[in-house]
Amino acid sequence: MTYDTDVVVVGTGPAGGAAALLLATYGIRTLVVNKYGWLANTPRSHITNQRTMEVLRDLGVEQEALASGTPQELMGDTVLCTSLAGAELGRITSWGTGARSATEYRAASPCPLIDLPQTYLEPILVTNAAARGAKVRMDTEFLSFTQDSSGVTVLLRDRVRDDSYEVRARYLIGADGGRSKVAEQAGLPIAGQTGKAGSMNITFTADLSRYVAHRPSVLYWVMRPGAHMGGIGMGLVRMVRPWNEWLLVWGYDISKPPPEVTREEAVAIVRDLVGDPDLDVAITSTSLWTVNHNYATAYSAGRVFCAGDAVHRHPPSNGLGSNTSIQDSYNLAWKLAMVVRGQAGPALLDTYSAERAPVGKQVVDRANLSRDQFGPIFEALGITGDTSPAGIDQGLAACLAETPEGAHRRRQLEAAITLKNYEFNAHGVELDQRYVSTAVINPLPSEQLDELRHHPSAQPGAKLPHAWLVGPNGRRVSTLDLVGGGQFTVLTGLAGTEWAPAAHQVSDLLGIALRVTRIGSADARDAYGDWTRLTRLSEEAALLVRPDGYIAWRADTQHDAYNQLTAALVPVLDLVPAPSVR
Repeated sequence: MTYDTDVVVVGTGPAGGAAALLLATYGIRTLVVNKYGWLANTPRSHITNQRTMEVLRDLGVEQEALASGTPQELMGDTVLCTSLAGAELGRITSWGTGARSATEYRAASPCPLIDLPQTYLEPILVTNAAARGAKVRMDTEFLSFTQDSSGVTVLLRDRVRDDSYEVRARYLIGADGGRSKVAEQAGLPIAGQTGKAGSMNITFTADLSRYVAHRPSVLYWVMRPGAHMGGIGMGLVRMVRPWNEWLLVWGYDISKPPPEVTREEAVAIVRDLVGDPDLDVAITSTSLWTVNHNYATAYSAGRVFCAGDAVHRHPPSNGLGSNTSIQDSYNLAWKLAMVVRGQAGPALLDTYSAERAPVGKQVVDRANLSRDQFGPIFEALGITGDTSPAGIDQGLAACLAETPEGAHRRRQLEAAITLKNYEFNAHGVELDQRYVSTAVINPLPSEQLDELRHHPSAQPGAKLPHAWLVGPNGRRVSTLDLVGGGQFTVLTGLAGTEWAPAAHQVSDLLGIALRVTRIGSADARDAYGDWTRLTRLSEEAALLVRPDGYIAWRADTQHDAYNQLTAALVPVLDLVPAPSVR
């Protein structure tokens, strides 16, 4: 069978760009296509959480992201106000910048959060994918596909030449957004509700430093008349670049025809939410979109896989969109690579849906719940219906009254704002995604974890916990730096002497790269004792860590190491018939 490429990726957004970069890094022939002649031209997604930064670190592009993003300290407090120039309702320390959460965030990962708008993220992914061998075709539209037992035939249209042609590939990835043609043609089951509310984005430039520089933040939530009528819960003025590039989000009534937002109307909305009627503002774009609550219950059909917004569609609340999309691709790419190279059986690819579909549902539900959690703020202020500016002022005055009723309202408002903490500090949602599939041996039992806090674990199905070690040059190295790179890794202790020779034999037997690192050796000293305290592993124990940093299997003894390791890898990789065990 002749193939033009191994994998076709449709879309160059966070999911598609990450898939192309990962596959190219793993040496898989990849063609990525984009319907348009440009990458992201509006900032859209922006919060880049620690798990995504860990993926970028593994890919060797973390420093590029850090150079392009706004640092964590400027992401600051989420501000709730009547306008940027008006009264404050409250503030929420966010994204790990608060005194109580900063230590937890720093302990959880070698990577900080940053604010990296999509206009900066996509070029990092796609440019590096091309540099590593992926073929990138712009102005190329996906039309359809047909698949059979040996591959996928993808019909594409060159929008410059205006002709169509076919590409034969082993697999197809649809990362073509919330209106995914690939997901539709694949017949992926999509649950939930479409079109819950209407929103508009307005991007603009204006010097707002006098309103914000003293309280740096990514998000300024604004209570204006009609703020809760559609949209994402309140008006939003979002920093794109400090402090002169911005994106404003405002709602509209989805039961009525979509509004036509003229430049004059856009300027008026911006000035209203900023609270400066004379603000010098330049509108750079306007667009309309709908709030959805949709998630696919299966992410693949045969040789066709979907990722990103194609399979989870939700408001931007919690800042989980692009993060989840990139992590979809991180889960899928190594599996495709190993199957393409003949190092794993096709059932390994079934674990993509098994592992990522529950995460997608959790993220969609969490984002929509956060949108709805603005309601108690309105209730505390006594605001219902299409409230006028006078009604907002009256509600705020009632909250400030030096009376028992005022005290009661203040406690209500404080509780309502505290509830929003789940939107801006959901560390557990970001880092505690647990996997249950055949690519995990004896996974953690299902449990309800606190979404606000990270719960590191050294059990199968959890992400390998981060701990600082000391390398041979005396510099700190994260445990996460010992894994990844498209390979499986066996992590053991200084006394785990049987694992290296066993891994060498298993590597030869199965034809896969299998790295072994002994924590406690000169290459990775547990100088602080954090690894031992965090994992409670004996020195003879071993963790089998997948290329995506997830723990596939755990052994508490090195007795019969070769047979143990073989018996774990064979089902994880769906190797049939299984190699004979010595």
